[in-house]
Amino acid sequence: MATSTTTSRLTGPSADSAGTGHSATVHAYDVGLLLIRLALGLTMAAHGAQKLFGWFGGGGITGTGQFFTMSGYPSGETMAVVAGLSELLGGLGIAAGLLTPLAGAAVVGTLVNALAVKWGGGFFAPQGVEYELLLAAAGAGIALTGPGRYAVDRFLPVLRAHRLAYGTVAVAVGLVLSVPFLFLRK
Repeated sequence: MATSTTTSRLTGPSADSAGTGHSATVHAYDVGLLLIRLALGLTMAAHGAQKLFGWFGGGGITGTGQFFTMSGYPSGETMAVVAGLSELLGGLGIAAGLLTPLAGAAVVGTLVNALAVKWGGGFFAPQGVEYELLLAAAGAGIALTGPGRYAVDRFLPVLRAHRLAYGTVAVAVGLVLSVPFLFLRK
């Protein structure tokens, strides 16, 4: 009996029309990365919109600023703007696959501070850190692996071929930039 090799791709009828030199083969991991990017990116963008605009039941800059102040950060409204922009722009970047390593780094940096705020509440939600830890790990994972084929980065010459080094440097930058905000917290 002959064995067949199962591949995780579907072959399309034509060559790549974008001129990137790739066939129309659809790889399962590219579709999976797209799904993860959309879920993570749009979730983070919605959180940013809550902070910045008060959308989706959020507190806006004033309400979120009060939360940051109660959490021990100085200049709560400034922190709300920084966190909101990091979440909104980082989330939209991840969803679109645009500047993916930097978008992932923005999400990781913001979530490091969210983890610090919730750290004493145990692991499981609603007081624990499981949600924030999962989002941070997903952001770092996307930064490290790259966005897959279905991303705007595929049209940017420098990021077309994702390199592990890009993601590693970006995640390190996100972590390093999150540290001063941790030290600002009382």
